[in-house]
Amino acid sequence: MNVKLTIPEKLKDLRVEWRLTLEQLAEATGLSKAALGNYENDEDRDISPFAIVTLARFYGVSTDYLLGLTENKNHPNAELDALHLSDAALEVLRGGRFNHRMLSELICHDKFSRFMVDAEIFVDRIADARINDLNAILEAVRKQVQDKYAPDEDDLHMRTLELAQVKTENYFEKVVSEDINAILCDIRAAHVMDISTADEASVSKKVEKGLQEAMEFEGSPQEKQIRTHLTTLGIDYEALTKDEFVTLIGILSKSELLKNPKQSQCGKPSPYSKLSKKKRR
Repeated sequence: MNVKLTIPEKLKDLRVEWRLTLEQLAEATGLSKAALGNYENDEDRDISPFAIVTLARFYGVSTDYLLGLTENKNHPNAELDALHLSDAALEVLRGGRFNHRMLSELICHDKFSRFMVDAEIFVDRIADARINDLNAILEAVRKQVQDKYAPDEDDLHMRTLELAQVKTENYFEKVVSEDINAILCDIRAAHVMDISTADEASVSKKVEKGLQEAMEFEGSPQEKQIRTHLTTLGIDYEALTKDEFVTLIGILSKSELLKNPKQSQCGKPSPYSKLSKKKRR
């Protein structure tokens, strides 16, 4: 996930949030479609002060936000007292040793309120008394049955009465973890297409698949060998141009691990020469 949005990313996000095309935005602001498109795609392009002010007014955000001076759209001068944060919490936020954008997404998620309520119930032991009362009742019944009937320790009903008693720590560990896991899964899905997000398929899986295809290729042993080595490097054999293939053969001819591409051990023309002719076609 990107920690901080660039100016082009902010401009595009705002337009998408407003569900506008470039044509519609141009008509609404009086700025040209070409200029707006360049602002969203070119990080090195200078944006005129007039355009910045015009877009800030249209979207209802501060110019500082569009210029990248703040990550707050509408609250450039929010008073710290209104945030109700401790001095220690403010120092942590100022430290910047974590992803502030992710923290913002966590707090803004629609399930965050439920997470905080469940966390408060657990920390302040609000539900402990109720749970302990239920556990006490179950334990009393279990002891009565034990004293009266002396059942086996693995008796179904006795074991049920024992397992039905819940420890508050174990219960809330599950509740709170489910809350935060649901939030993180939603955020994870929302950022699946980010540049900074790792590819879904691992490199090892891709290499494994490529090697399998190389070994199953119906060609000469030498060509299979070339394909195998290229696969480990992540190079598509079929995508090589004639000049690239000729250069590759020249490089492979220097390898002590491969047969001489120019001549086989028996003095016969090497199959590599046929491969080069195939590439010439």
